[in-house]
Amino acid sequence: MVKPLKDYCAALVDNDLMLTALKVAAVVGSVLFLINHGTAVVQGKMTRDRWISGFLTYLVPYGVNIHGQYISRSRKR
Repeated sequence: MVKPLKDYCAALVDNDLMLTALKVAAVVGSVLFLINHGTAVVQGKMTRDRWISGFLTYLVPYGVNIHGQYISRSRKR
């Protein structure tokens, strides 16, 4: 159980996987950010906690995309 988690953590910073994951995170994260925080941004009601939540909004699609690429690469081996 520890090795797959260690390998996944290494995949999070793998240059071969990062570009695609960053592109996906930028698009999907932006859509999710607008859905969840767009009104607060427009109304000037973004708090520190909302900005932290907004930042995490981009990390989730990044991690999910890396996971998909990691699993796909693992199955090909």
